[in-house]
Amino acid sequence: MPDIDFIRTELERMRNQVARQRKEILQLQRAGIPTASAETLLQRMLDKVDSLCAQREKLKAEIDVQIKGRRRQK
Repeated sequence: MPDIDFIRTELERMRNQVARQRKEILQLQRAGIPTASAETLLQRMLDKVDSLCAQREKLKAEIDVQIKGRRRQK
């Protein structure tokens, strides 16, 4: 399972890609070129970001539980 730092880095990378994809879609729209496939790709990218966010939240919760367990042992 990837660690939380990897997930955070991947999220940042994916968010940058999403921003580039949105700009590209706008350029295509201005040029009058159909954007259906680009919008489908954007949706898949957004789904991936959502998945990574869920993984990050799960890992954060696990880390919080571990930290609280250590505090109780002291």
